[in-house]
Amino acid sequence: MNFDDLKNEWNAENPDGGNISTDMLKIKQAHTPIDKIRAKMKHEFFYQLFFLAFMAFIPYFGGFSTAINRVYLMTYAITSGFTAYYFFKFYGFYKNSYDMSMDTRKNILWFYYEMKLNIELYKALTYIVAFITVGFLAAYLFIEKASIFAKILTKLSPVYILLNCFITILVIGAITELWAWFYYGKYLKQVKKVVDELDYE
Repeated sequence: MNFDDLKNEWNAENPDGGNISTDMLKIKQAHTPIDKIRAKMKHEFFYQLFFLAFMAFIPYFGGFSTAINRVYLMTYAITSGFTAYYFFKFYGFYKNSYDMSMDTRKNILWFYYEMKLNIELYKALTYIVAFITVGFLAAYLFIEKASIFAKILTKLSPVYILLNCFITILVIGAITELWAWFYYGKYLKQVKKVVDELDYE
């Protein structure tokens, strides 16, 4: 819904109350992307919780040896620790965003900058979990498939290995940035647009 449609709808609903101010309409307009961000944060919490619960059962399905099972448990504990910290921060922000009335420019501005900070935390967690996963896979290959992996490594040049590591990091980074933008960033941009319009006036 664009700004003119929102204004016409409001005035149609309040014919005797006079026209609402432009600032109030823009603040009301900011609620839609804020509500979408909140809904996505709630979904994200349950997705992450399901993922952690699923991870706990991977050793039972994977048929790991005793050595790799211990490595996996360490990996799981580290991942759970980082995720718990992220949950704590994200939940605190989520709860506080409902405590705010969101009826003023100041509150919307607070939401924008706090959410921007939380998106950076979200991306940092994604990088950490991705690299922990890569580390576990490397340990799995060295421990479980040592003879096969050693033969493969002898046939590969150091430049090729380094190039593949660099490309892996780039791919992880690109996926993380695109996912954060798709899931939260585009809605946050809409909130910023409203704030900029209020500043301009």
